[in-house]
Order: sequence, then structure tokens, then C-alpha cells
Amino acid sequence: MLRVAVVGSGPSGCYTAQSLVQQDPDVLVDVLDRLPCPYGLVRYGVAPDHEKIKSLQTTLRTILEHERVRFLGGVGIGPGGVPAARLRELYHAVVYCVGAATDRHLGIPGEELPGSWSATEFVSWYSAHPDSAADGFVAGARSAVVIGVGNVAVDVARMLARGVSELSPTDIPHPALTALAASRVTEVHMVGRRGPSQARFTTKELRELGSLPDTEVAVRQEELARDPACLDPSALAAPQRRNVEVLRGWAAAEPRQSAHRISLRFFLRPVELLADKGRVGAVRFERTVPDGRGGVRGTGEFEDIEAQLVLRSVGYRGMPVEGLPFDPESGTVPHVDGRVLHAGSAVPGEYVAGWIKRGPTGVIGTNRPDAKETVGSLLADAPTLVHKDLREDPLVALRAAGVEPVEWAGWCAIERAEAELGKSLGRGVVKLPDWRSLMNAVNGQVR
Repeated sequence: MLRVAVVGSGPSGCYTAQSLVQQDPDVLVDVLDRLPCPYGLVRYGVAPDHEKIKSLQTTLRTILEHERVRFLGGVGIGPGGVPAARLRELYHAVVYCVGAATDRHLGIPGEELPGSWSATEFVSWYSAHPDSAADGFVAGARSAVVIGVGNVAVDVARMLARGVSELSPTDIPHPALTALAASRVTEVHMVGRRGPSQARFTTKELRELGSLPDTEVAVRQEELARDPACLDPSALAAPQRRNVEVLRGWAAAEPRQSAHRISLRFFLRPVELLADKGRVGAVRFERTVPDGRGGVRGTGEFEDIEAQLVLRSVGYRGMPVEGLPFDPESGTVPHVDGRVLHAGSAVPGEYVAGWIKRGPTGVIGTNRPDAKETVGSLLADAPTLVHKDLREDPLVALRAAGVEPVEWAGWCAIERAEAELGKSLGRGVVKLPDWRSLMNAVNGQVR
């Protein structure tokens, strides 16, 4: 039988496992993850109030419970974990679905001031990622600036404006709920360097801002007017046209008194974070205008926006994977149809899928055809791969090397512990927020 390791249990990893078992009745798949919990960004990247998207976990769960699929959590690959070379000894093929693990930087003065964070860090905190060591995001803050106009930027702006009554029914960890309940942030500015017609958020995400209780969404008419496509949106593709229509509606609305105000700003490029008493106090932006080629150019005019909290949301970036080539420009592993290229040549047995393959683009569903392509390449190589003589059960070999994987029963124990925690707090399911509590739950089940 063909034995395959899939590294990463997010959507791309799960869809890869699903495609393998659907297309080959003789394949055995181990889905390995560094974390003891499966589902990747569906668990640790989707905002707590997006319950419909989070329900995708039910679909992913069905995949991981397949009789020829085995989940092995708590297994890191590379430095500090299982060497990639050892992984190749234990399996006929390895598919890396490790995503884009870090965020892009602005590269401007003051970016490292206290109070300046990546949106990734903020999302990890309110999503209970066990690696999240940061807190105090909203402490002492009255005004926040979110740099970026994609869906993640919309998520964090929305979370800053949510009330405790709206967040309490979600699975947000209790420390984050408590901190957001005490937050004094009333102004949130979401800022893009280009025009409204070039923003990356989806219309569905954008419209959610307008449905927040006691929250005003403000858009400036003069900034819409700087975007030629906003003056005549008929030539835009449907998604961008719908975005422009929503923004124009908000720009035309009368101002009103609300507990929170979210301002969507455009044609502003961050050039410096300004300090106030040793921490960030404002962001200096340069006004931009369209350059006629799809980009923007600076005008030499500047505007400072007060902010005690700055969250940059300017994209994710892939990280090098031990033993694999890496293109630092794109943040991806070079490949052809998912086959990893070493010095320009495909090496059967090593594959990539998801963001580490194509970059951080698309929606969750994009990973399904992407995984199918990679699996097609792998199965085409299978006649060559199965000649490798595999004598060890990977689970036994990992345990012999001192690695104790979290199997599916351990993950189920975490689920029960999170349900019990929520019940004790008078809430629904509440995520366990750190490694210690997660592993305590696992060990209570296993031992």
C-alpha cells in the first residue's frame, strides 16, 4: 500500500488527504501537524464570530476520521522536531501543506514601537493559538489603525468594535473576551494605500461592518472621487463593483452618534509610526494618487492619524521548509504541478499544496482543486514510489524517537475539555488558550 505523510492539517492538508483516499483505495495517509489540534487557519485564523465559516470544521473532521487517514498532532517537522530526511524514510511520499506562517512587514521607522503589532499576532491572541505569547493589545488604547484593506483587516476592525454580549456566545478564549470587554477603543481606522476599487476585501465581509450594533461606518466622498473607477463603476468586475456600491452608500449617509466608529480610508501610504511616551501614538501617512498604471505615487502631502494600537495587515508570507528549495521572492517552494523542484528537476516523493505552493491567495475552497492537482502528480508517480521498502510503522518509529503524537482520541479529549470550560463559565464551547492546558486535556484522556 502507498503510505503518504501530509504535513499540515488545515484545509489544504485535509483536502489533500481526502483526494488521496478518494482516488486510490490502497493509500494510507498520516496527517501530521505541529499543533495538537487540527484544522489550521479554520481553527486559528477565522474570527470567532464567523460561525458559518468555522462550521467547515465538520467537513474537515469527516476527512480526518476516514478509516485510512490518521491524525498525528504535536509532531513538528524540521529543526526541533522530526528531521525531514527521517520523514522521507518513513513514507513513500510527503506532501507539505504548511501554509504561509509569517506576516509581511511595512519596513518603516517606528514599526517596532510598543503598541505596533501584526494582525497575525492579534488574530492568534483572540483565536487562542497556543504559540501566542502576546497580550495587552487594547490596554490603554482609545484609537486603533489597521493598515490594509483585505478580509483579515476587516476581521480585526470588526473584533475591535464588537461588544461582550456579541462575543460571549463564541469560542473566543476567556482572557481575550475579558480584555475586549474592558477595551476603551472607540475609533478604528482601516487604511489602504490604493483606491476603493482595488481593495481586497469581499463584499460579504465588508457589509458585515455595517451590521455591527452601535457602530458607525464612515467613508470620505473626496477619497472615493480620487478613484476613477468609483466615478463610473460599470466597467469594474462584479466583486469590485459591489464593494464600490457599498462604500458609496456609506459615504452618502448622514453622520450619527455611536459607541464605535470605523473609518475606511484610502490613498494613504504609511511612512512612519510616531512615538508618544515610548510607545506608538500616531501613524504618519503620505497621500497617494493613481499613477495611471494600476499603482499609486506619493504626493508629498502628509496626514497623522492618532493611534495607540496599530495592526498591520499587509499579507502573509511562506517560510523555508527544511530540506526543500525556497523562492524568497514569492515565499513559495518551486514546483511543477505540485512536484517539488530540486535544482530545476522534479523529485518524485516530495510535493506541496496550499499556500506554500501558490502563495497566500484565494479562499478556503481554492485549496480543493489545488490539492487535487498535487495528488494527481503524486498518484502518477506512485508506481515508482511504492518500490521503496517501508518496514516501520511511522507511529511506532516516532514514539521510539521520543515523539509522542497526539492521536485523534487526544484531540477529542481537548474538545471535551473546551466544552467543560465553557460550561463552567456559563458560555458555550471556549477554547483552551495555551500549550499547558491543551496537553493537560490530552493527558487526561490518554493516561
